[in-house]
Amino acid sequence: MSISGSWPSNVGILAIELYVPNSFVSQTELEKYDGVSAGKYTVGLGQEKMGFCSDREDINSLSLTVVRNLMEKHNIDYSRIGRLEVGTETILDKSKSVKTVLMQLFESSGNTDIEGIDTTNACYGGTAAVFNSISWLESSAWDGRLALVVAGDIAIYAKGAARPTGGCGAVAILMGPNAPLVFERGLRSTYSSHVYDFYKPDLESEYPRIDGQLSIKCYLNALDKCYNLLSQKAASKNGEAITLESFDSVIFHSPYCKLVQKSLGRMLLNDVIRMSEKDVAEKFPDLLSLQGTKLEESYFDRDIEKKIMTASKDTYNRKTKSSVFVANQVGNMYTASVYGGLISYLISKPITELLGNRLCLFSYGSGLQASMYTIRVSSESSNSLVGLLSGISNVQKKLESRLEFIPEKFAEMMLLRENTHHKAPYKPIGSIDDLNPGTYYIENVDEMHRREYARTKGASISLSNH
Repeated sequence: MSISGSWPSNVGILAIELYVPNSFVSQTELEKYDGVSAGKYTVGLGQEKMGFCSDREDINSLSLTVVRNLMEKHNIDYSRIGRLEVGTETILDKSKSVKTVLMQLFESSGNTDIEGIDTTNACYGGTAAVFNSISWLESSAWDGRLALVVAGDIAIYAKGAARPTGGCGAVAILMGPNAPLVFERGLRSTYSSHVYDFYKPDLESEYPRIDGQLSIKCYLNALDKCYNLLSQKAASKNGEAITLESFDSVIFHSPYCKLVQKSLGRMLLNDVIRMSEKDVAEKFPDLLSLQGTKLEESYFDRDIEKKIMTASKDTYNRKTKSSVFVANQVGNMYTASVYGGLISYLISKPITELLGNRLCLFSYGSGLQASMYTIRVSSESSNSLVGLLSGISNVQKKLESRLEFIPEKFAEMMLLRENTHHKAPYKPIGSIDDLNPGTYYIENVDEMHRREYARTKGASISLSNH
């Protein structure tokens, strides 16, 4: 591939890899341990399991693991990467980026000419890194090489009501031209605002400050704004009238799965408000009374919520339910969440049912920054899609093979992280035997806070060469 003076064609995702730590706690068991009513976490939040990690893993080790796995699995030479950007809100250092830690993987290739650093704003950083990579690939700076995006976080909360909404994991995304998953050029919308719904002002703690009600309102408001703006842009760009039926799947950032279901209903409400009275009467007669709804006054209206969730149930089952598989089994991965949703959808169908699909993705980060954008599954790149899907074909098996820990042990490990966060010098005590083959882990933190990493034995199977 040579330097090009024009836009490369079909820029998008060439390969994608998910890494989730090997430990989880059952939400059913957590309900019993916390003394809450049965179903509060499993039904109320829509969560089945929550992934977590011991003091042996941090954002650096998660990122090292997922990048190394992707590169080995797809037999990608490190010299082929020209841009590397990390989206994360799990900050270990106020100066040194996770990207620079990842450069250890590139040493043997001699490739040090790699643009990009870290991007941070709550759960949005991964999407910002994706957009930045697209811009690089479509710019005069592009030198013909590929871009690599890492989105990963450890979502951890103090003991209390928010703790069941935790999780952790990382996704690595290889991007370039002639991709099987193509970002539709010029069709994305963004909403940004200043708000304190969720933030982390205390750098000595992993725990965030949260205003739960405000956060839900901000999420749904950002969804409304992005969806309406995307619809306006589609109409302006190609005369398209966007509705939920414009997409084969709608994928959301998932703080918890129940909010995803509510969000799909929210998009239907937006459709109903924009539709003619005649069309609503024909397609959604039970929602005719909602045509005059003022969106900003409806976020916590239980009657409206019930109506739109009932009316959108079939659409949710067809277009969104399969995308929350990873979120249901792992919890919130923050920046990686929406891409875990993408992976979940891709592994839910045979390749013949994916070709030509159009996907709508909504990415949200508190504080706040949100975007909605579209991806098409190329019907011309079936071989490339086979390679991409082969790389994630073991996701369900990996999730099913994790180690379950009782809530008491989970709480003990969370307390260990709390007491040793940013401690130096420090020698982690978590079991290395609990880690999967090929997992990077913290070996030591010296008195200067310098972290040393090692890797458990074992490597990914090579699948293909991009």
